[in-house]
Amino acid sequence: MSEIRRLSVPEGLLGERADTGLARLLGMTRTKAADLLDEGRVLLDGTTVSKGHRLAPGELEITLSDPRPVTSEPVIAGGLAIVYEDPDIVVIDKPVGVAAHPSPGWTGPTVVGTLAAGGTTLATAGPAERQGIVHRLDVGTSGLMVVATSVEAYRGLKRAFKERTVDKVYHALAQGHIDPSEGTIDAPIGRHPTADYRFAVTSDGRPSVTHYSVVEMMPSASLLEIHLETGRTHQIRVHMSAMHHPLVGDLTYGADPVLAERLGLTRQWLHAARLGFAHPVTGKRIEVSSEYPDDLAEALARLRGESER
Repeated sequence: MSEIRRLSVPEGLLGERADTGLARLLGMTRTKAADLLDEGRVLLDGTTVSKGHRLAPGELEITLSDPRPVTSEPVIAGGLAIVYEDPDIVVIDKPVGVAAHPSPGWTGPTVVGTLAAGGTTLATAGPAERQGIVHRLDVGTSGLMVVATSVEAYRGLKRAFKERTVDKVYHALAQGHIDPSEGTIDAPIGRHPTADYRFAVTSDGRPSVTHYSVVEMMPSASLLEIHLETGRTHQIRVHMSAMHHPLVGDLTYGADPVLAERLGLTRQWLHAARLGFAHPVTGKRIEVSSEYPDDLAEALARLRGESER
């Protein structure tokens, strides 16, 4: 007996390849998701979707021949690591494929649900579905997030992010050689005028400031250290694309698909590597860092290997 599931495409998966996005959405392997697509069992607004199709806003209808119970919080492959914890805050290292909090149409794992399932009590402040969440990382971005577990910490962290006193450091791999090797991108970001799932530099967008410096250059890409003043959705991805240096693997924003395939990347090469802030209750300085996950480390190693030939 078959089961039909109807789900809206969540914002965090817009622009993803259908097989990758479907795997994350349903908590299954990419191979299984590709099989569903190849068999014509996935429709988007009534139209059959192929595995190479890019997910756009709409309603998915998925026919499963092997129904299984849908859990609100699938197990996160590789786990979600807690790198710092005290009575007021918890800092986690988020894997790729995990949303910060529940949202319409998203049935994959979330930071909120995973922490709650592990016994962490989040701050009873903010909207119910994202209590404790003071900033977010995209589903396709890995790395460090701080979450509040007390109301006092929640308020203090929200204020710190608003006042831009939190030091958010990302590492990103951008296509090509960036000149100048360091600089600031000050360009407003808003919704893309023709693609709802993308963002773009627009004259009427929200103020957005990104500082970058080149750490290492390879024949086809530059490893960057990036400091954010603001925290707009897809900010780094949009700003680097606007400079004609999209992040490696970021096909949504113009990256070379041949290079992404050669490096085995199914998402943008972007990692929240360091986080620094004054503790919102004690005032103590908190500094945490995160190593590159396996997919990013392997892609970088391959590029370095090519540069040595």
